[in-house]
Parts: sequence; C-alpha cells; structure tokens
Amino acid sequence: MTRVFCAPKDAIPEDRSADVTYFSMYGHDGLPDVSIVGASLIEDIKRAGVEPGAASWDFLTLALAVNAADHAVERSPSADGWTRVIELEVVLYEPAPFAELTDDIEQTLRFLTGDFWHISFLEGGYPPPIPKHRVVHDADCVSLLSGGLDSLVGALDLTAGGRSPVFVSHIAKGDSETQVLYARTLGGGDRHLQWNQNIWLKPQRDGEGSTRGRSIVFFAFAALAADSHADATGSNAVDVVVPENGLISLNVPLNAGRVGSLSTKTTHPVFMRRLQAIWSRLGIPASLQLPYAAVTKAEMMERCLDRPRLSELAGQSTSCGRYAVYGLQHCGRCVPCLVRRSAFLCSGIADTTPKAYHFTDLKAAQPERGANDVAAVAAAVMKVEESGVRAFTAGQFAAFASPIERVAFEGVVERGLAELGRLLRYHQVL
Repeated sequence: MTRVFCAPKDAIPEDRSADVTYFSMYGHDGLPDVSIVGASLIEDIKRAGVEPGAASWDFLTLALAVNAADHAVERSPSADGWTRVIELEVVLYEPAPFAELTDDIEQTLRFLTGDFWHISFLEGGYPPPIPKHRVVHDADCVSLLSGGLDSLVGALDLTAGGRSPVFVSHIAKGDSETQVLYARTLGGGDRHLQWNQNIWLKPQRDGEGSTRGRSIVFFAFAALAADSHADATGSNAVDVVVPENGLISLNVPLNAGRVGSLSTKTTHPVFMRRLQAIWSRLGIPASLQLPYAAVTKAEMMERCLDRPRLSELAGQSTSCGRYAVYGLQHCGRCVPCLVRRSAFLCSGIADTTPKAYHFTDLKAAQPERGANDVAAVAAAVMKVEESGVRAFTAGQFAAFASPIERVAFEGVVERGLAELGRLLRYHQVL
C-alpha cells in the first residue's frame, strides 16, 4: 500500500514520513520534498468570476488529490505490474458529506483507474474562492471542450442548435490554442473557462504515465462551472454535455490482454452513472448528458449540424493517445488515431491533420517503438465479421445496461469496428 497526503501547505506536517508522498494543494512554500497540485487554481477561478459552493469546491479538491496520487504512484512495483493499493488522505473544507460516501467514491475510483483506493477525509481545507465580481454567462449549459474532434462536433452541434454553452477546458500540452480557437470561432470566447491542475512532483520525476484518473479533474472543472452558474441563475441543475462517441466511451477491450492497461474508462456509462450519483448526493447541481453514447465518430461527423465549419476546423483537433511522445504529432496507429482516421474516411470529410501522421502507411507501421494497435484492431474486426458482435463483447454490457441499451451499445460497437475495417482495408492490412 502506498500512502498519499494532500492538504493546504499550512497543514503539511513538519515531521514528514519517508513512506508518504505529500502534496501541497493550491499553494506551496518551496519545500523540496513536498509535491504541488493546483498551485494557481484559486486565483484562476477568482479571475474567471466563478463562485462555487462548498460541495463542488471540495469535489475539485478530491479530484485533484486523486489525480495527484494517480500520477505519483507508479504501477510497475505492484504485484501484477498494474494494480495499485493507494491510501489517500485529503483535507477538505466540509468533509462530512464526502465521508458518508466513502464506499461509493472508492468503488467509483476502482472502476475508473483499476486500483484499490482507501480514502480518508479530513477537516482544514481552503474555503471556496470568492471572486470580486461574479461573472454570470449568457449560457444554458456547460460543455467539455478538450480540443479533440468529438468535443468540436459537440460544440458545433450545440451552437447550431441554438444553445449557448459555457465551454470548460482542461489545459493539456498542445491543445490550449486549439481550445481557444474553437471557442472563439463559435462565438463563445467570453464563455470559455481554461484551467490547469499543474502537478509538480518533488523530487522531480516523470511519475506514472498511465494517468487513468485524469478525467475526474476535467469533470470537476465542469461541476464547478455548473454549480456557479446554477446558483447565479436560480437553476435547479445545469446540463454538463460530454461529447464522446460511443465506441470510445464503451472501449470494449480488443482482446483479453487489454482489459487493464489499454482500456480506459474515462466516459464509460458505468463511471458516468456513478459520478452522477455522487454529485446528486452531494447536492452538486450538474446533470451529465452524453448525446453521442450510441453514435460512432464517423456518424458524429456525418450528422454534424455545421459540416462546413467542421470541415474547416476538424484537422486541427487532437486525438492521439501518444501525441506528446511524437513531438505533438499524431502517431497514426494507436486506437484513438485509428478511430479518427476511419471517421474522416467514412464521413467523406477531408483529413487535413497538420504534419499528417507519424505512421502514414498502416500496413508498414511496425512496433519498433511504443504500442501498435493495428494488429489488435484487425483481429477485433475479423472476430466481429466472422462471429458477430456478441462474440466480441462477450456479454460485457449485461451487467450494467438494460436490454434496449445493450442493443444500442452492441450496434455502435459493430458499426465502429466496421468503420475501422474499412480503414484497414484501405491500407491493405485486411
């Protein structure tokens, strides 16, 4: 078991244990053995005119602590090289409501990251920030804007449909300028919140690269924005739109060996439902909406309500799972890249991705460095074609989906793999 302690800088003990990783939250005093998370967030939130309540503020604190622990604790020393046991102590402003949900929170994180979590909630956290002037946006929802292709389609559809979203972005390397471009192009530049969690490990090191918990901070940012907007406008709840295609959300493992490390649960229906239940019990007025849960990426592009603007902007989006590894260039052969390329091909929209792809020819893309998902995707495509989609999904949806939902989920997986099959045949892999 690995222990992680996350608290305001004044609550970091002077007598620190060598067996504990300490994080100073929202501020730091330069201690060489204390890591940092969210150092600028309080001032950033104030400048944005956002005024959250205690529950959404403490949820952000919890999310930052979870992601800090996820980043600091490496998987390789664990017994199976993947599953960790993490004991997390996090200091909140009002910990009692969270303490009542400890089991639910731990199980939700277990599903998201694949680890065993043991969380303790302590008193003494910073109070919610209060801006000098609260900003009330002329908006009717919140929408995640990552800089990816799905979030672009979601933003275009909302805008073309007459809605006015507050765009919330989690700054990532290579995406910041794209996020700004999309928001401004859609007339939402003044409704765009861009925040960064800023994790700094001390002593300086790379940390764990899998970061399965990173999405919870993105959702916490959205909850914060929704809470502030609901309070300012007297709304009972604000929609939080999560624009993600169904194939990626479900992320059915391509084979039995990819259940853990290569199958993320970022927007999986189970995680979304558990997250919503936690928000509802905490009284956070945010309602998660997944309009593309049964739609493939190509179908999102085909049905986009503003195809001319999509054609103009789509190439500048980021999809690659190894974008930084290849010098801010799409690798072209990871699962997100393959889904992206198949969506362009099947939708008929020209792929104008800058610098093209590191591995342009999929037939020649050999695994000399990093994961090569082409063979795994090809095997999955063949299995569905030969044995049907239920042989591929192997009853995975029965545990959480109604019969109607199972049919919809099986359909999006089948159509998504058919799109990937068309891409692989185009490249003569199949």
